[in-house]
Amino acid sequence: MVVIKGEGLTFDDVLLLPRVSSINSRKEVVTSTFLTKKIKINIPIVSSPMDTVTEARLAIAIAREGGVGVIHRFMSIEEQVREVMKVKRSEGIIIEKPYTISPNATIEDMRKMSRQYKVNSFLVADESNHLLGIVTSRDIVFEDGKKKISEVMTPREKLVTAKLGISIEEAKEILKAHKIEKLPLVDEKKCYKRFNHTEGHF
Repeated sequence: MVVIKGEGLTFDDVLLLPRVSSINSRKEVVTSTFLTKKIKINIPIVSSPMDTVTEARLAIAIAREGGVGVIHRFMSIEEQVREVMKVKRSEGIIIEKPYTISPNATIEDMRKMSRQYKVNSFLVADESNHLLGIVTSRDIVFEDGKKKISEVMTPREKLVTAKLGISIEEAKEILKAHKIEKLPLVDEKKCYKRFNHTEGHF
């Protein structure tokens, strides 16, 4: 039995009337607020954690506008983790653990991985995490699925890379100068991370 206490209002019951304001410009308006005591968001919008509302796609869209999306719980823990990781990867500037593929994998393997992870390019690495190259969807679009990644990738010696510890501003200058979207970050052992300039498109 549902008991309704008191009177409620819907959006149709409320009308906002314009009034004189002391604000000279919209740029002066601050819409940020605290979601928790330590988490601040730029706009006071939080999407509903409903299975028909919030998964990675909406959470990413809201995050880019300054709000936050709450992934719903009506899926397995593993599925929830995958949805959260999609959001974190899309908004990350430096990806700590970028997706990689073996040089011995086939183009068909990459296509399967692209569908699984919703990405269109991979760093090519060996078992010791040494960077060997990069492969994108443009490299495989007209290729036979049985070909190996090593046959179509851009090799390490032709890649533009930077050292770990580079600042964001320095990385952006390199991306701009070379007109590239991804910048692998390598240490002295040629192991990698990745600076992601075009958020959500790797």
